[in-house]
Amino acid sequence: MGPTPEPAPARLRALPSRLLAGASAAADRLVGERLAAEGAHKWHFAVLVTLAETGSAGQAELSDRTGIYRSDMVAVLNALAGERYVERAPDPADRRRNVITLTPAGRDRLEHLDALVADAQRELLAPLAPADRDELTRLLGVLNEHHRRRRAW
Repeated sequence: MGPTPEPAPARLRALPSRLLAGASAAADRLVGERLAAEGAHKWHFAVLVTLAETGSAGQAELSDRTGIYRSDMVAVLNALAGERYVERAPDPADRRRNVITLTPAGRDRLEHLDALVADAQRELLAPLAPADRDELTRLLGVLNEHHRRRRAW
């Protein structure tokens, strides 16, 4: 182990974009480690949550709803279908399209992964008081919604 690196200059440490990037990296690491320990990935979690909350959907819809690239969605669905967490069935309205449905095993899996992700959120936000956690979450939502709308133009 080498010497402790010097901290970045105060001007860099005060940049909101740099602070958000650091917190994002920590969040991804915490969630990723928890899920990986259970043989899951954040994309698996995203698909299971989306199906549980919005119902059955086609691959393209799932890609749009989760932000997972369409080219990556096939591998995610193959993994989930291989474990019987989702089922694929031809769409009666368009046989060229598959409809993806959450199975009872998928609901059980989601319940388990939800607990792991919630634990990672608690660890991420541990230094903050409960009211500050709520306020940070609200403010991040405002930022994300603003920039999501701007991308839609």
